Amino acid sequence: MYVLDQWPDDETNPKRKFAKSVVEHLRAAGFEGLYAGGCVRDMLLGIEPSDYDVATNALPDQVRGLFRRSLAVGASFGVIVVQGSPESGDIEVATFRSDGQYLDGRRPESVRFSTAIEDAQRRDFTINGMFYDPIEKRLIDYVGGREDLKNGFLRAIGNPLERFTEDKLRLMRAVRFAARFGLRIDPETLTAVKSMASDVTTVSVERIAQELRKMLPGKGRVAGMNLLRETGLMQAIMPEALRMVGLVQHKPAQPDADLWDHSLAVMDYLPGKPSFPLALAAFLHDIGKPESERVENGKRTFYGHETYGKVIASEICGRLKLSTNEIQRVTWLVEYHQYLGSPMKLRESKLKRMLAEPGIDELLDLHEADARASTGDVSQVEYCRYYLKEEPQGPINPPMLFTGHDFARLGVKPGPIFKTILDKVREAQLERKIDSKREAIQLAVELCAEEGVAIV
Repeated sequence: MYVLDQWPDDETNPKRKFAKSVVEHLRAAGFEGLYAGGCVRDMLLGIEPSDYDVATNALPDQVRGLFRRSLAVGASFGVIVVQGSPESGDIEVATFRSDGQYLDGRRPESVRFSTAIEDAQRRDFTINGMFYDPIEKRLIDYVGGREDLKNGFLRAIGNPLERFTEDKLRLMRAVRFAARFGLRIDPETLTAVKSMASDVTTVSVERIAQELRKMLPGKGRVAGMNLLRETGLMQAIMPEALRMVGLVQHKPAQPDADLWDHSLAVMDYLPGKPSFPLALAAFLHDIGKPESERVENGKRTFYGHETYGKVIASEICGRLKLSTNEIQRVTWLVEYHQYLGSPMKLRESKLKRMLAEPGIDELLDLHEADARASTGDVSQVEYCRYYLKEEPQGPINPPMLFTGHDFARLGVKPGPIFKTILDKVREAQLERKIDSKREAIQLAVELCAEEGVAIV
């Protein structure tokens, strides 16, 4: 892996400029101040850090005394937030510490403020345990993180079993970091992850879901899912997915692949940086196939797998306590992932209604990825995108010509038939059989007469 020899020195970056000013302020007061953790790793890899953390030997109260705009969000753990401008963001300043026992598998029972070298030893992985001095422009590496990065290794600091016992979310973080940076997990670290995989369920599902949110939109998502399976973490957090293993699909694009491989290929074909719900839906889009598999006249079928899939996806999302919006988007994508497989055969009203859905862009991305992983033919998706962009005979989702308010003006009382007639009028509008208010009202009156609905 390529690791920078020269450190970036762009003082126009507002985040980096503010972080350096925090370090300078600490130094001027006689304290140590160093960049710490992930920002050092990212800088070594030539990646612009999303934020900068600073470590110091100043005690929390001393840090607060130095910075007027600060918040004690984690003072008991030595963390003070120094507030910056909207452009620079805030900086977390943490006092060097060593941790006591982790009785709950998440947080230490106590902390002891200490030195940089002891602080490095308490961190999770060597690539996250380095410091950088922005004043003297030098790396401070007590744990061999730079060498591990150069060699492409993810290694726990010290005894892996101890590190994972302290905070079992580190089991998930090991997979995420390895996937994100294309690292091989050090054999001893990997053995520890496998031996403790079932313990990840002691971590709150919200924290597990957050790791998935960070991993799935990234380019390493396929490697991440394979690592989850290899380590046993998939069995612990999403056992339903393992039923895809061994279910052969005979897709032209992957003739020997099973459903697991196909699902990962669909994830891989997603364009750009997909949203978390889209990436998760790509993985789960055929999750209903094992449940719906039938053999009829010697032929294997998966009729209704999208309906089974919606239910299973909903159960998985609910168990992970995803947000309502995330659950709705994932399950909708799974349910309709093959709806537009033959759009030219759909009635125009049905096509328009689907193309007018708020999530249509993601559904088309999923359709395209599925097509590329199946036959390679994306002409149906291209037709839908052309229709959305160039459809010359009226908008996809025009304002309704006839509404419930119009029904009330006709004197029709709300009832079971109310929605049926409204839908039929809307369908006629979308299929261009009517194009005016007058025609819509006339059709509604005719439909009422057919259904025996009285008009006052």
